[in-house]
Amino acid sequence: MEPVLSVENLKKYFPVRSLLRTIAWVKAVDGVSFDIYPGETFGLVGESGCGKTTTGRTILRLIQPTSGRILFQGKDVTKLKGKELLWFRRHAQIMFQDPYSSLDPRQTVFNTIMEPVKFHGIKVDDPEEFVIKLLESVGLNEMHLYRYPHEFSGGQRQRIALAKILALRPDFVVLDEPTSALDVSVQANILNTLKELQKDYGFSYLFISHDLGVVKYMSHRMGVMYLGKLVEVGPSTKIFENPLHPYTQMLLSAIPVPDPEIARELKAKRKMVKGEPPSPINPPAGCRFHPRCPFAKDICRREEPPFVKVEDDHYVACWLYAKS
Repeated sequence: MEPVLSVENLKKYFPVRSLLRTIAWVKAVDGVSFDIYPGETFGLVGESGCGKTTTGRTILRLIQPTSGRILFQGKDVTKLKGKELLWFRRHAQIMFQDPYSSLDPRQTVFNTIMEPVKFHGIKVDDPEEFVIKLLESVGLNEMHLYRYPHEFSGGQRQRIALAKILALRPDFVVLDEPTSALDVSVQANILNTLKELQKDYGFSYLFISHDLGVVKYMSHRMGVMYLGKLVEVGPSTKIFENPLHPYTQMLLSAIPVPDPEIARELKAKRKMVKGEPPSPINPPAGCRFHPRCPFAKDICRREEPPFVKVEDDHYVACWLYAKS
């Protein structure tokens, strides 16, 4: 099966300026590669500031990449212009973290959903009936048709944003922490709706989140990011059952466990990682995680580890598994 999206050595550097001169570069995304297949959800996790959101926005060309290739259905997104770029805009969408900021407060729900439909020239026989069906598919109804965003709760606003995306029937959607600002009960409803729509329409998702429990529930495969780089990629179930990279182990050990005895046993088994991520302006040489890694060796400080295949579809960038 051919991937719907292939990201190859993607980089995004932001300049740090002083007196109109570039004095340094923030390496937000630094050589990221992964594939997403039709009907698949690929989770992207990591600490705040690791480059997850920048990766998603760069893939959609909301931010221009510094280098690398982004192949969407065989076309290089970085080179698309004019009508081809409009085609990509229709078939690749994004659901933002804050639903209120992504909705025009001066437009009704009906106008909000119909605006991209008209812009892309999609013919609709009965616009009102079309919008009502979209609202019903995301758990709303016709009584919400002519209301404004301020009249809705956070979960309802996120459903409106989802209906707006659904109107264009995209093939690929970036979900940028779509439930992090919502109550837990509302989160569950939104996540279940996303899974149902994926099953019905075959969407492919890039699911960006720092909530590992949500990623495990939503994702078929996942990638773990640290300081602009992927350090582990594989099926979600395998990574949760057998995390290979010390950073992944750190993230999983931070998940709250309701049973205190089990929590103490897990803490005793795993070496705890301390400290904060270094600055992306001046990342460490070699493995970027080595200043915080309890297993760091001399080679970790000198050379960047290659991505190695440990088992089927499970890859890790760590000298513990690579041949030095």
